[in-house]
Amino acid sequence: MAAQAELEHPRKAFGWAVRDPSGFLSPFNFSRRETGEKDVAFKVLYCGICHSDLHKAKNEWGTSTYPLVPGHEVTGVVTEVGSKVEKFKVGDKVGVGCLVDSCRSCQNCSDNLENYCPQYTLTYDAKYKDGSITYGGYSDSMVADEHFVVRIPDGLPLDAAAPLLCAGITVYSPLRYFALDKPGLHVGVVGLGGLGHMAVKFAKAFGANVTVISTSPYKKEEAIQHLGADSFLISRDQDQMQAAKGTLDGIIDTVSGVHLLLPLIGLLKSHGKLVMLGAPEKPLELPIFPLLNGRKIVAGSLIGGIKETQEMIDFAAKHNVKPDIEVIPIDYVNTAMERLQKADVKYRFVIDIGNTLKPSP
Repeated sequence: MAAQAELEHPRKAFGWAVRDPSGFLSPFNFSRRETGEKDVAFKVLYCGICHSDLHKAKNEWGTSTYPLVPGHEVTGVVTEVGSKVEKFKVGDKVGVGCLVDSCRSCQNCSDNLENYCPQYTLTYDAKYKDGSITYGGYSDSMVADEHFVVRIPDGLPLDAAAPLLCAGITVYSPLRYFALDKPGLHVGVVGLGGLGHMAVKFAKAFGANVTVISTSPYKKEEAIQHLGADSFLISRDQDQMQAAKGTLDGIIDTVSGVHLLLPLIGLLKSHGKLVMLGAPEKPLELPIFPLLNGRKIVAGSLIGGIKETQEMIDFAAKHNVKPDIEVIPIDYVNTAMERLQKADVKYRFVIDIGNTLKPSP
C-alpha cells in the first residue's frame, strides 16, 4: 500500500503518516498529482493539529484507511498554478481546510455550502473522484482545485491562520447563520478548547456579551482575563446556573464528551438557540418540554462553505482574531497527540512544516 502511494502520482511528496490504529506517526514517502488546469500547487509551511486528526489516527470513528496523512488546517505559499486558474498566482499565501472537492452540482454546492454536499471529499482519508486517496497537510506539498483554496490576507501570519481553516470556520459559521453576530447579544460558549476559545474570540469581535460555561473552575481566570469573556459559569454549580437561567440569546456548545443538555437549555431566553458543534460518541438525552416552553431550538453545524471560509479569514485579519497556538516541530507530533488527548494545549498545536519537515536521507 505504501509503495503504491509513492507511485500513484507523478510528483514525489513527503510527510508523516499513521500506519495503524496505534495512532503513531512516522515519515512517509508518497506522491501528489500533477498540477491540473484548475489546480493550485503550494509548498506547505504550517499545519494545525485538529482533534479529529487524533480520532482519525486511532480509527476511533471506524472509518480510517491506512496509511493516513492527517491535517486539514494547512497554509503555505503557491509554487505553481494551472493554465485556467484565475484567483491565484505563484507566491500567493494560501490555505486549504477540511474539503478538497464536492459534486459542484447539488443545491448545497450551488448555495456555496460545499460542507453539506452529500458527495464532498475530505482533505485526507477520503477518495477523489478518480479513486486516488487524499493525503493531508502533515506533508511538504499540496495540490488542490482553486475553488477549495483560500487566500490568506497579508496581515494574518500563516501559523495563526492555519487553525482558522477548521476551528475558526466551525464557530464563525453558526454565529453568523443563527444571527448571534449582533452587538449586544448574550452568547454562551460551552467548553474552552480549540473550538471554544475561537468561539469566544469571534463572538467578542461581533460585539457580543460572552459567557463561558465550563466544568473546570480553574479556567475562569483564563476565560475572562486572557480571552476577554465577560462572565463565567461553572456548569456543576446549581446556584450559578439557576441565577443565570433565561439570560442567553444563544449557546455555542463545543463539547464532544457526553454531557447534559437540560441545564444549557435552561440558560436560554425564549427563542434561544443551542448549537451543537461537538460530536459525542453516544446519543445525548434531549428533553422536549423545555424546548416547547420558550420556542427554543437545538441545532447543529459543520465547518462552513468555501466562500464563507474566505469571509471568515478576511474578518479575522481585519479584526485581529487569532487562535492561541503552540508551534511545534514535526518530530514532536506524537507527543503533541498524547498531550491533545489529555487536553494539555492552549489551544491549538501548529506544526512548523516549512522549517522542520525534512525527507529521510
